Amino acid sequence: MQGAFRLFRFGGIQVYLHFSWFIVAAIEIQRASLYSSKVWAAYEYIALFAIVLLHEFGHAFACRQTGGHADRIVLWPLGGIAFVDPPRRPGAVLWSIAAGPLVNVVLIPVLSLVLAASAGAAQETPDFYLLVYHIWQINLVLLIFNILPVYPLDGGQILRALLWFPLGEIRSLQIASVLGLVGAIILAVLALFLQIMQPIWVVVMAFFLISRAIAGWQYAKALVLEEEANRAARLVPIVPHSDRESL
Repeated sequence: MQGAFRLFRFGGIQVYLHFSWFIVAAIEIQRASLYSSKVWAAYEYIALFAIVLLHEFGHAFACRQTGGHADRIVLWPLGGIAFVDPPRRPGAVLWSIAAGPLVNVVLIPVLSLVLAASAGAAQETPDFYLLVYHIWQINLVLLIFNILPVYPLDGGQILRALLWFPLGEIRSLQIASVLGLVGAIILAVLALFLQIMQPIWVVVMAFFLISRAIAGWQYAKALVLEEEANRAARLVPIVPHSDRESL
């Protein structure tokens, strides 16, 4: 939350924007060369984060449906983060996480219709058609990336929720965290090898994913300690009040 300021409030959810977003936006828009004007590149960048915001609202509203708590969304250069706290039940966690990618799924036919409708204007206004095509493509790429089974991406958290049903809360988180650590390294290597992203963003992405995977493993260890403490508390004999006084 440090460096983030309030944008607006919707449905009881406060949306924040990190100041670094403007720095990265200026750099990325300046580098864009596919349009005849940088204005179209700015539209595309704003559209990217509009899709991200809809995705995060999906998480937040779904979490509230389960009886959980969700009141903040933060947008930053790597995307968005919805601060959701669903009940500690696998079904509640699964719905809270899966609702985000489902927003992207719903957007596919909507954006496809818009793309088809704008095809006729491709010759007269090629920038507009290119913008619509890129928005359609961005939504699809975000969907595919987010459902990768790499914790803490949505796919990794969905996998964790599914494993929670047969394996329990702790074991599922341990498995998801290990897969997230390995997956983050693989993603970073592939991104560098295929030159999908600029090296600086690969490093930032890898650091974020690895740090969150480690945090997930540490949280699993904390849950183990909590469980052991609860088990020990149940084993302590209850001494009647009168007997304690005699002691």
